[in-house]
Amino acid sequence: MENLTISDTPQQGGGPAPAAPLGVQSRPQQLPAQMFTTAAQLLDLTDKKLMIALRDGRKLLGILRSWDQFANLVLQSTIERIFVPPGPDNPRGMYADIPRGVFLVRGENVLLLGEIDLNKDDDSPAGYDQVTPDMVEALSKARKTEEKSREKGKIKKLSTLGFEGESMGEILL
Repeated sequence: MENLTISDTPQQGGGPAPAAPLGVQSRPQQLPAQMFTTAAQLLDLTDKKLMIALRDGRKLLGILRSWDQFANLVLQSTIERIFVPPGPDNPRGMYADIPRGVFLVRGENVLLLGEIDLNKDDDSPAGYDQVTPDMVEALSKARKTEEKSREKGKIKKLSTLGFEGESMGEILL
């Protein structure tokens, strides 16, 4: 497959297209073939190591083995990476890798995906130290419950002022 950029013009079957005579309308300009925005873009990423960010905040690293028209993904040798960002008590963040094996990801849950540079794959993320999964899971859960209670308090204050959020039915005050 060719490596083209957005500024490259698409190939038109061998030679330059003849100019349309004056007064005759030509077809609207088409996007270049390399600019398709469907699940078919995953073709270039098949059998490569990817990092996938899911809508629920989880990060998965694995080798893309299969996908379909809905961008449902099958990952092999998947690792879930849990991050705890730096806080006031610790200047550096922490992360842990939890092996998950073969993982099926529904396409609607994919927020972002990108290819991993294999030369930098073994390096720790900048500003983060690797620790045990138990430690990171405990810290991550504590931060999530703290954030949830802070959000509840914020919603309560806003509701006393007459504000109503989009998903007020989902959150019990």
